[in-house]
Amino acid sequence: MSWEDVSAAIAEAECPVAVLPADAAHAAECLSGLGISDQSWLGAVVANTGGLLLDHGWLRVLGSGAPGLPDVLADADRQSAYLPVGHDVLGGQFVWTPNDSGRPTIHYFGPDALEWRDLELGYAEWLAAMLGGSLDGFYETLRWPGWAEEVSACRPDQGIHTFPPPWSVQGKDLATVSRKVIPMTELVSFHEDTARQLASGSANT
Repeated sequence: MSWEDVSAAIAEAECPVAVLPADAAHAAECLSGLGISDQSWLGAVVANTGGLLLDHGWLRVLGSGAPGLPDVLADADRQSAYLPVGHDVLGGQFVWTPNDSGRPTIHYFGPDALEWRDLELGYAEWLAAMLGGSLDGFYETLRWPGWAEEVSACRPDQGIHTFPPPWSVQGKDLATVSRKVIPMTELVSFHEDTARQLASGSANT
């Protein structure tokens, strides 16, 4: 029933959702690699989609892979049970990984805080919340007038780099910063490198 449940949540979503087609053979490989069936929400997304693009592509939920969008196993770390499940247009990352008590929950690394935050939600709870209207509140401080048009013009493998960056005092208001479309890999690397520099005290704000 899980794909029926996910499909129903997509149909009733509070934001536009694009379902990217899955390659059946690769989807089966991903499920095997994950060691799960298609009866969970994660398994249903992987088995039936290449990925999901929520809210004009602001949030990209990973499935079994599609042009410009990696599959869920592409950057997974099995040893630490670290599984990326999505990213947003600003380079924020969502991963499903055990929390301090050992329960797998969704964690978010945002470009405004540059640190991991446990959302204390399981995968199904997280995806249901994102589809159910939580995106607006979650990203309330990271959106600007006209964002939907700019985000819609980005490919799944692209993100929007803002300068000054959102973690800086000068970059908090994204309506007033410079915005540029760059490859998502570059954007994620920029945030990760900056986080390391800040942690070591070598970055300037």
